[in-house]
Amino acid sequence: MSRFLTLVLLVLLSPAVHAWEAVPTQVADGVYAFIGETGPRTVANEGMNANTGFIVTGDGVVVVDSGSTRQVAQKIEAAIGWITSQPIRLVVNTGGQDHRWLGNGYFVDQGIPVLAHEKAVADMGERGGMLADSLARQLGPAFAGTRIQRPTRTFAQRETLSIGGERIELHFAGGGHTPGDSIVWLPRQRVAFAGDIVYVDRLLGVMPMSNVRLWLGSFDALAALQPEVIVPGHGAPTSLDKARRETRDYLAQLRAHMQKAVDADDDLQTAIKRFDDAAFAYLPVYPELRGPNANRAYLEVEAE
Repeated sequence: MSRFLTLVLLVLLSPAVHAWEAVPTQVADGVYAFIGETGPRTVANEGMNANTGFIVTGDGVVVVDSGSTRQVAQKIEAAIGWITSQPIRLVVNTGGQDHRWLGNGYFVDQGIPVLAHEKAVADMGERGGMLADSLARQLGPAFAGTRIQRPTRTFAQRETLSIGGERIELHFAGGGHTPGDSIVWLPRQRVAFAGDIVYVDRLLGVMPMSNVRLWLGSFDALAALQPEVIVPGHGAPTSLDKARRETRDYLAQLRAHMQKAVDADDDLQTAIKRFDDAAFAYLPVYPELRGPNANRAYLEVEAE
């Protein structure tokens, strides 16, 4: 039995514990994802209500998002060790949300560089203290040792990496959920790590720093790559069709409705009341997020 299968069986057969377990899911040749819960951040999931992953090359591993805490980053490293003996060469942060980068310090302490878009780094600088304080209060001891560590390298629009015979492309098309949201594209496997540009299996969240117009542009840049598998920021690895239905279609409908409302001089409450998003009511967290999403989309259009 392989070490990876042994790890999976141990996790499945062990008594339930209140901790996030780093169990890799293989999505393509040399490409793995850690699939997080789709509900809120909790002590039990250690703030990992999101996906991260890694790419195994012939000369090392590239980690995609370092996780929510130092402890989570350690678990990611340990799980990678079950798959390969290759060392970790690089960490890429796909955006500025806490679970994408607060584990950076663990890897930087080992001399591993961290790379992200320059707008993601600026976002981390603006919100990092708030994100860390909030998660520390929520997680308590599970947050111990975690520190704010921004990426050590940045890129501006697109960067191509060649590591161990693998071509790894980083694409930035304007952000969306957060200002620096980027895509990690693997042309050989036709796999995209989409970060928070894609949500499936739950309703996405439009946050105060989000921009729906730019988000739609980023999704279209992702679609132009024609990925066969998308590792979304939230939800199970998916197809482009499902990602389009549960992310782009919702954003497009939300943006179009609010544009019409602003053009008609409808006030905020009238615009929200008239927004018919029942087609997305099947998605988890729909009741909690539909109102805030509509509110922020209206204010975005109004400010333009």
